[in-house]
Amino acid sequence: MAIFQIGKTWYVDYYTGKGKSRKRIREAVGPRKTDAIARLGKIQAAKRENRLFDVKKEYTDTFDDLRERYTEAYKEQKYFQSAKKYFMPILQEFFSERLLSEITSYDIENFRNVRKATPVKGAIEKVPEGRKVRNKSPKLKRERSDADVNRILATLRHMFSKAVEWDMMGQSPFSNTKNLFYKENNMRLEFLTGTEEERLLFYCKDHLKPIVITALNTGMRRGEILTLKWSQIRNGFIYLRKTKTNEARQIPTNETLKDLFQSLPRHINSDYVFCNKDGKPYKDIKKSFKTALKKADIEDFRFHDLRHSFASKLVSKGAPLKAIQELLGHKNIKMTMRYAHLADDFKKDAVKLLDEDLKVESSHIKSKKR
Repeated sequence: MAIFQIGKTWYVDYYTGKGKSRKRIREAVGPRKTDAIARLGKIQAAKRENRLFDVKKEYTDTFDDLRERYTEAYKEQKYFQSAKKYFMPILQEFFSERLLSEITSYDIENFRNVRKATPVKGAIEKVPEGRKVRNKSPKLKRERSDADVNRILATLRHMFSKAVEWDMMGQSPFSNTKNLFYKENNMRLEFLTGTEEERLLFYCKDHLKPIVITALNTGMRRGEILTLKWSQIRNGFIYLRKTKTNEARQIPTNETLKDLFQSLPRHINSDYVFCNKDGKPYKDIKKSFKTALKKADIEDFRFHDLRHSFASKLVSKGAPLKAIQELLGHKNIKMTMRYAHLADDFKKDAVKLLDEDLKVESSHIKSKKR
């Protein structure tokens, strides 16, 4: 038996079992040598009493330790910057100073329920008497979505799995849970009709209109459009490298896009296609997009739904689903199959056009008989 150090971590080296069942164990203890010495003493005492297999490691790391280590490891991750860094204070408030080894599946379920019951930030149920509000009319309380709760739970699950991997705890509390995540409805399929599209573009402000036109003609995600650079547009294609699926894809530019890009002014000090007067890309277009929707009298529609509009128009023109999958950047054809039923609807509408021809032909035959 012995202790040794690799990097900043101390280990205990010992054997269990006898004969063929003899097994060597190299157990990571932590950054402090005194902890390794204490652990070795417990193992030696347990071995003398023939109860070595009953010895369980005492984990002393807290959730605060895990948060700090996890943040350092994943702070450069794209999803960390866009979502996880906002989750960290919420998780910290609930689990702060708790030993990781003491957090149970009940605690995880309790956190889920509390998070679900917490209204969306900025929403209020009523305004207390005498309190001033920014808006003339108070916002109604809005329930937090299942998707929002699932995203923060997924982050928490990943944190605990890494804690086990980093030997900060013995077992993740998620390993004893079933059906903890809410079942989401991912079949939302909103898209614009021809007249709605015309109204929306009419009410889009000057900076927003080319962004919406690009979305309707490429199916690109909002982030992909707002970070688009002139250097990515060449040879009749838009070349995307940083995507949600981390896979590059190329989108052909049609005549509408070619005319649009040619008409857009280029900022002298910026390579971004859509940027403000300082040459910086637009960070948020939610407010202007929401205003345009309201003026166009279009309800329950999001910017992401412009991707659905792009796909639905391709389906109506007879484009193969495989081509649509590659244009949208779906990893799995199942995601694209959501649009398959639209093809059937458009086919039915197309066949109905023959009824008009048959009516004309039938009336012509009747007139001849007379």
